[in-house]
Order: sequence, then C-alpha cells, then structure tokens
Amino acid sequence: MYARRRRNYFLLMGGCVALYVSAWAFVRLWSMPAAIVMCLVAMVIPPVAAVVANRRGPEDRWWDDPSGDPKSDEWWDELDGRERR
Repeated sequence: MYARRRRNYFLLMGGCVALYVSAWAFVRLWSMPAAIVMCLVAMVIPPVAAVVANRRGPEDRWWDDPSGDPKSDEWWDELDGRERR
C-alpha cells in the first residue's frame, strides 16, 4: 500500500520537476507563453501529488482497526462483508 502511494507521489513530483526544468531550459527558447503555461501546470501538481499520496484505497482498513472488543470487531467485520481474521 505505501509503496504504491510513494511511487505515485514520486512520479507526479518527478513530472513537476521535469516540467519546470524543460520549460526554462528548452521551451522558453521557442515559446515564452508555452513555458509559462508549463510552469502553471507544474504549480498545480504538488498539491495533487499530496492528495494522491495520502489517499487510501478500498482495501485499507484504517478506520476500523480491531478495537479489542471481540463483539464489536465481529459486528464491524460483518457490516464490511469481511471474514474474521
């Protein structure tokens, strides 16, 4: 779970850095408006990367970790449609 989220985060942030570097190293030589647009797109990526990295999948059971009460845990597992561990 964490490896998937970490990989997605680093892919997005790598794309962000690539956009900034290519915009001001190469693209500005041909088109300044295109370089500015690339930087504006890159500016939006870090918050999106943070949301993607912190998003939990449907298989993640963080909200109902076992509480220690067997009856309660059994009830929650039944509601989730999951087998007892």
